[in-house]
Amino acid sequence: MLKFVKNHMESIAGIEIYPIISLLIFFTFFVVLFWWVFTAKKDYIKEVSNIPLDNQNQTES
Repeated sequence: MLKFVKNHMESIAGIEIYPIISLLIFFTFFVVLFWWVFTAKKDYIKEVSNIPLDNQNQTES
């Protein structure tokens, strides 16, 4: 099965660029996420981290 897929993929012109694009998107996403984590305001992080524990905004049915 893998041989069939590999042979079929090799016959497509220009397909070698897709793994490179995928790696760049993956790397860029995590670099931006890493940058956002270290530059986010600490007050915002504390506020967002307490959202699951906040019972004041829940409406009772």
